[in-house]
Amino acid sequence: MNWIVCSLVGLGSGLLASMGLGGGFIMVLYLAIFTDIAQQNAQGINLLFFIPIIVLSVILHLKNKLIDVPTALRCGLTGALFAVGGYYIAQAVEGEWLRRGFAVFVILAGLKDLLSRSGSKDG
Repeated sequence: MNWIVCSLVGLGSGLLASMGLGGGFIMVLYLAIFTDIAQQNAQGINLLFFIPIIVLSVILHLKNKLIDVPTALRCGLTGALFAVGGYYIAQAVEGEWLRRGFAVFVILAGLKDLLSRSGSKDG
């Protein structure tokens, strides 16, 4: 595996993730398409990759009072519970179907962004 390419993917993924923009897309797509790593392994690597980014981003956002802590805790706990369920589903689904499902999800997310109103207050 080319370390320069891996470093660039990590840089882009980390920058996007720290801004809350879903940098995991880059990491999973790169690992699943351009390497011979299985989809389930790519998703696991992606999750492990984000632990230090999450810690640093939360510290900086808390410092700048950009996190509503009660809401974040509720969402985080709910997300953690469903992540366990998602893990078991991902293990039960054949890799090819997991790749297809992820591709559909990425396409739908992209279409939503492309078709959303550009003049909205969020950007």
